[in-house]
Amino acid sequence: MSLLSHKCVFSSKIELKSKHCIDAVLEPLTSHVTIKINGSLTSADIIRTVVSLAVDKNSVHSVTKQYSAVACETSLRHHLKKLNMDELILSNEKILLQNPLKTLKAGKYYEFAVDLTNDPYYGKTDMSNEKYVIRSQAKKSTNSFYSYISLYITGKNERFTMSVLPVEKDKTMVEYLSYFVDLIKRLNFKIKVLCLDREFYSIDVFEFLQNNGIPHIVPVVKKGEKMKQIIRGNKARSAQYVMKNSTKKILLDIIIGVKYLKGKRDKKGCENLGFVVFGVKWSPRKISTVYRRRFAIESSYRMRNVVKPKTSSKNATIRYFYALISFLLKNIWLYLQKKHFTIVKRGPKVIDEDKFRFSMFILLIEEWLRRKLRVRLMVECLR
Repeated sequence: MSLLSHKCVFSSKIELKSKHCIDAVLEPLTSHVTIKINGSLTSADIIRTVVSLAVDKNSVHSVTKQYSAVACETSLRHHLKKLNMDELILSNEKILLQNPLKTLKAGKYYEFAVDLTNDPYYGKTDMSNEKYVIRSQAKKSTNSFYSYISLYITGKNERFTMSVLPVEKDKTMVEYLSYFVDLIKRLNFKIKVLCLDREFYSIDVFEFLQNNGIPHIVPVVKKGEKMKQIIRGNKARSAQYVMKNSTKKILLDIIIGVKYLKGKRDKKGCENLGFVVFGVKWSPRKISTVYRRRFAIESSYRMRNVVKPKTSSKNATIRYFYALISFLLKNIWLYLQKKHFTIVKRGPKVIDEDKFRFSMFILLIEEWLRRKLRVRLMVECLR
């Protein structure tokens, strides 16, 4: 009679804790952002405090009233003014991509999008911030904005913000696109297609993209009788259009897709969707579907607004630093999702997004910061 030994195997749980989340956020910042400080206070202390401003949607004025282990308001403002705009611009992609690069493959073709986002500004303009305050269509009771242009990967499981730059008045869209294209080449990625918004609809932009052989999709701007005539119709088709101004002209390939409304938005009939297309030979339906993925960048803006520090400062460098931190938080969340919550199975990768939502990620970071910065548990009374 043989004796069978039964071994009890206990599977150890793998848990994602607040320390792991905050470390993933702080490491890129402390590695690439330096604030020279003499004394017991360090640049890491300042960075931790600014991250707390983001997750709490707080301001420099209010944070000292909430936490006891932070520098005073005067010190925070003094040291934040030491940030250098040129240094932040040079290191912005290193900050945003330090962790996400581990999940991206060199030499692979990716879909990219470039877009603009505006932060309302209600203050005055002077020599220090004049070139960064952009005038645009009124929104939230102002037509003055600090604007940021971002490069984004729009793949299903790689929705990372790769680079964010402050928009300056004296720079053209072609200069920003050139910077982003060079960045993609430096990282050894391939451009499957570049999706742009209507704000990039210009001869200079199309000329730059065509001369560099960059596949792109841009929705048409329905101006002029010729363009309106091309767009009219009730079936998918293609056409060519000569775009010109006082000095030059360019030939554009237009793909028109048809979308039947079927009572949506209380409308019936069909809607024509026109796109300037170059470098891809796809059907109108696929072009429309691929371009629709560009709207993932809009959701990244909504997330970024959830973790945007409050400020009324006119200092463009401080505002840009705040913007980088808010985009970084979203990137780190996506990176941790992909690393720890990908379902093990055959076929394409699927991330169980419900297991680790953005709100949970922010809660974990907030909990660690409350312990580290010592949240105040009592308030002195006057009487």
